[in-house]
Amino acid sequence: MASLRDLGLSEYEARAYRALLQTGPTTAKELSRASDVPMGRIYDILNSIETYNLVRSQSASRPKKYVAVEPTTALDRLLDDKKRELDQKKDQYEDIVDELAHELDAAEPVEETFWTAAVGPTQTIDLLLERLAAADDTIIIVASTLGQQFDIGEIGALVAEQLQNALDRGVSVKVLMRPELVDLLPESVGDHYAATLSSHPDFEVRTSDDVSGTFNVIDGTEVVIEVPHPLDTEEIFAMIDLKDRSFATGITNEFSPRWETARPLSF
Repeated sequence: MASLRDLGLSEYEARAYRALLQTGPTTAKELSRASDVPMGRIYDILNSIETYNLVRSQSASRPKKYVAVEPTTALDRLLDDKKRELDQKKDQYEDIVDELAHELDAAEPVEETFWTAAVGPTQTIDLLLERLAAADDTIIIVASTLGQQFDIGEIGALVAEQLQNALDRGVSVKVLMRPELVDLLPESVGDHYAATLSSHPDFEVRTSDDVSGTFNVIDGTEVVIEVPHPLDTEEIFAMIDLKDRSFATGITNEFSPRWETARPLSF
């Protein structure tokens, strides 16, 4: 069940506020009895919830009386306090990440073959997004089918966001696809790529009939390959990430002449 403690009040503070709603204007001594908050703590508790702007006090009366602020107003104030607290936390965590990003320098990559695989729709897209986010220099996307990066829904938006982030950090992006795929792209996807990516000088799309397979080459050192489902070629079964400079170089060498003869796509 939802509780005032979920919004930051202590048990005694919550008891005191709830009791005030029932008693109406009352003294600290009377509130202590009504709320079961010890008399030795009641003034500290009242000062605390007064700081939260949950109660108003009548200083002119002797003894001093307190009244609860209406619940709707009180809850809005507690919610605003929590939002401010979360915004501050967000800023603190962002500062920590910025600091650690400079502190945690990765070791120089070891020139040895390493591969990993992901199976299933969630795992495959997570692997693809991770590797796109790791790119420092170049991303090559080759598509002979409408793979996940051109998905009409959330996945396509996530990939487009990663490509935009890559462009912003100086990575060049080249997309080579079969020409018939252009007509198969949902209009919303074409509009999205046109609006967010196509105007960037380091983003280019070309079409060629001489395209097979669907894969990505990252920084010329690793290849991310989509594996279609054996019973449904339109569905992705797995994603393989192979980190092998010689293999990636061979793929890039095969890609380069096809890219040079491909036709630029105008959005």
